Parts: sequence; structure tokens; C-alpha cells
Amino acid sequence: MIGVDISPEMLAAATAKVPGGDFRVGDLHQLPVPGRHADLVVCALALTHVPHLAPVLAEFARVLRPGGHLVISDSRMDYPIVTAMPGGGYGYLPHYNRYTSEYLAAALPLGLQLRRCEELRHPRADPGAAPPAERILPDHPSDIWTLRAWCPAASRAAHNGNPLLIFWHFQLASCQTPKDVG
Repeated sequence: MIGVDISPEMLAAATAKVPGGDFRVGDLHQLPVPGRHADLVVCALALTHVPHLAPVLAEFARVLRPGGHLVISDSRMDYPIVTAMPGGGYGYLPHYNRYTSEYLAAALPLGLQLRRCEELRHPRADPGAAPPAERILPDHPSDIWTLRAWCPAASRAAHNGNPLLIFWHFQLASCQTPKDVG
């Protein structure tokens, strides 16, 4: 198992939880992994922050062995994520909300075959349900999660039955050669 993240802080947290793990600093566009090396690539909630899917999916295909699997989870919500900025203050991470067809247009030409796709949807609002427990509101710019505490009815209405996450399972065609995947 190899874990890759651009954040040394996240890798330190992973190392603390899995002391013997092989964790490497790297970017989704250029993974620090040899070609045709992995049987499984898992990418969780990261593609929503990259402007273009095709180069990242091509990199996943590069490191997969023929017949290998790619599992992706990604956000389907259009919401800002607040992050601390160097030197203090707060800002927002870039976020790209994509159509389902955009994932397929980037994956299929690489020989990634769709095995399964599912969307997790926000539960439908129950008008008679009790409001969620009161939360302590932060003292920094709000994001979609803090708005829920200020106006739970509006939050439920805004997300009523809409997709929250999308999950993909692709498999690289077993007849792929290195030149086929870049």
C-alpha cells in the first residue's frame, strides 16, 4: 500500500495512524509511483479540486496494471471549503462541480471501463422532523456546513434529494499497453 498526498501534514497524520505505511509527497498529476505498478488506485474527494479531469485520470491509468481497478469518490455539491491561509486569515479551496458525463469523457478513452457508478443523495426533508441539535458557530468565514445551524429549514430545502457524492469503479482494460495510456 502506497499513500500519496500533496500535504506533508496529512501524510504525518497518516503515518501516525499506520506507522509502517509507505507515504509519499506527490501531486495527482505526477504520482511518485512507477508505471503499471498498482492493482488498485483509490482517490477520495480530491478530484473536485482539480480544474481538468483528463490529465489526472491519465496518471491513474499510467500507474495501474492492466486489469487494475480505479475507485473514485468525489463531491457532487457546489460548496466552498474554508481553509486557513499561510500567515493567518481564511480562504477557499478551488472547487469544480462536474457533470457525470465529464468523468466518462475523461476515463473511457484511456481504456478505463466502467464497472459501477453510484450517487449518494441527501435524504429528503421531513417537514415534521425536529431541527438538528444546536451547534457552536465558528468565528471564521462560514461554509455550507455552518449555514445549516443558522437556518436548518433552508439547508434541508436546498439539498432536498440532491446528490452529495458520486462513487466510481473503473477497471483498466487487461490488454492495455504503456503506449495506450500515455
